[in-house]
Amino acid sequence: MPLPIVYHPRYSAPLPSSHRFPMAKFRLLHDLLLDRGWIRPDAVIRPVSIARRDLERIHERSYHQAFSLGQLGRAEQRRIGLPNSNALVQRTWLAVGGTLLTARLALRHGIASHLAGGTHHAHPGFGSGFCIFNDCAVTAAVLLAEGAVKRLMVVDLDVHQGDGTAACFATDPRVFTLSVHAQSNFPLRKGRSDLDLPLADGTGDATYLSTIGDRLPDQLDTVRPDLVLYNAGVDPHRNDRLGHLALSDEGLLHRDRLVLDACLRRNIPVATVIGGGYDALEPLVQRHALIIRAALEQARLYGL
Repeated sequence: MPLPIVYHPRYSAPLPSSHRFPMAKFRLLHDLLLDRGWIRPDAVIRPVSIARRDLERIHERSYHQAFSLGQLGRAEQRRIGLPNSNALVQRTWLAVGGTLLTARLALRHGIASHLAGGTHHAHPGFGSGFCIFNDCAVTAAVLLAEGAVKRLMVVDLDVHQGDGTAACFATDPRVFTLSVHAQSNFPLRKGRSDLDLPLADGTGDATYLSTIGDRLPDQLDTVRPDLVLYNAGVDPHRNDRLGHLALSDEGLLHRDRLVLDACLRRNIPVATVIGGGYDALEPLVQRHALIIRAALEQARLYGL
């Protein structure tokens, strides 16, 4: 296998059938990749739950305990937007462990992909926008604390600004946060990333790709991170229900190739997470598969 893949079957926790979060997408993405022959069942790596001491490098104990014990207040639960359950608690701790494992594999192999992750609206003391714990922030904090990396970059191309990630590292110069997002979209009050590139509603492939192509390579050369955590959200797609931008499938694939190539040609390891996407499950899962296609291509191209 040229690409380490991290996944756990408990990622798709049950939700009410009327709920708008597409929780089944994690299982269906895994199944689609198997059907296409892009991954083998025996080669998928299962994570373990994040350790409490590692989670607490970002998240307050009072918050994670209240969530895990079902003791969040009604307003706090509404802000997250997901009904609490034991299955949701389990998948939340597992998914953070999954992104940390993916990052460790990327440092070892050059590139690795997680079939979940990208919960970038979670702040140290509260969750928001379907995000409970901030997997990329926890991963960055753990790797820095261990000395596995000295400098790290989060490249967040989900259509919504990574406000939680920006808040987690607002005073930490070791983590450079870059967010390309729809200016008019959630959250209403944006955070401040190290580099924010807000885009107007209706922005299509050409402008979007040139925005990234014009800025990302220079930022990589300036920051010189030891690792990139790449949130490859597919909600910039023109058919996304919560998007506001107008990318095509081809535009998303070119975006992913551009980011991965910019990292790997500089010998910067990159760990990918799938981020957000909101549409009917079949087209949505096919869009999420684009980052795996791009990662497989780049792994082969660079002999990883």
